[in-house]
Amino acid sequence: MKKKNMAVVLLAYVCLLIISLAAANVQNGLTTECLNDGDGNGNSNGNGVTSPIPTLQLKFYQNSCPQAEDIVFAGVQQAISGDPRMAASLLRLHFHDCFVLGCDASVLLDDTSNLIGEKTAGPNQNSLRGFDVIDSIKSELELTCPQTVSCADILAIAARDSVLLSGGPTWEVEMGRKDSRTASLNGANNNIPGPNSTLTILISKFNNIGLSSKDMVALSGAHTIGKARCATFTGRLSGSNNAGEPPITNTEFIQSLQQLCTSGSSTLATLDLTTPATFDNNYYSNILSGQGLLPSDQALLTDNADISLLVEAYAMDPFAFFEDFTKAMVNMGRLGIAGENSGEVRKNCRFVNQ
Repeated sequence: MKKKNMAVVLLAYVCLLIISLAAANVQNGLTTECLNDGDGNGNSNGNGVTSPIPTLQLKFYQNSCPQAEDIVFAGVQQAISGDPRMAASLLRLHFHDCFVLGCDASVLLDDTSNLIGEKTAGPNQNSLRGFDVIDSIKSELELTCPQTVSCADILAIAARDSVLLSGGPTWEVEMGRKDSRTASLNGANNNIPGPNSTLTILISKFNNIGLSSKDMVALSGAHTIGKARCATFTGRLSGSNNAGEPPITNTEFIQSLQQLCTSGSSTLATLDLTTPATFDNNYYSNILSGQGLLPSDQALLTDNADISLLVEAYAMDPFAFFEDFTKAMVNMGRLGIAGENSGEVRKNCRFVNQ
């Protein structure tokens, strides 16, 4: 018994020592033993996303592939110059990846005889774009630094660069993710917030993966760029105040949407009517004026004082929005990061290594 107690004390001492070294930037992460819950397993939030172990690092590829971020930026820049809408699409790819199994590039996997991917899930099928852009960037990286830069890190960097190239803020992307060897069709169907989500559902889905309500409001601001099909906001087109739907406060806006969507359910509408291709805070101003395109957008302005205050704050202060958005992106980017020996660096983002 005394030996066991001594071992516990020694482990506690080692953990404290490592934490001290981490604070001094000598050590970049804590050991698994220090972070686990005592049974040898990482904590889980119950949705298949493991609580993050801080193995991510800034400048992760500084020695192994110093050109990595430049190559990703060039690929994103070229894609957006040919199709400005691609900025929103690449940002969305990162979101849909992180909400299922964590940020592990599972969203990029194609279906095979041995694996069912996430691309045919309701929130993804005929909706997600940009896979070819990621393929092109990955091919360039494989020529320069073979099997070094993970597809998951490419998604995280491309999301940051898409925001920057659209006039938004930038941030240091933590890197060192590994690519998953599996995917979850069920997770993609159930974990990703839908365009008709109520505020309660939005808060719940973000909380389920370890993100706060504040993260949710800030990350919703990604809808300041991009477009959505009429089929995704039919709840707004009804012009009614049915239970669970956000109230109609701008009938002129709703009428303009009804007219636009007479062309068909696949017709595209801009998520931000004011500055559709610029990453700014007008998304929140639109919500205040009843011009949130998706029901889930306008739902932010419902009977929740804390959420409404955040919407108002971001509408008034673009710098506050930018600051909180970048923090939330870092938080989301840490979701489900596997331990050093888990996962792989795929040669082709669409398939696991053989």
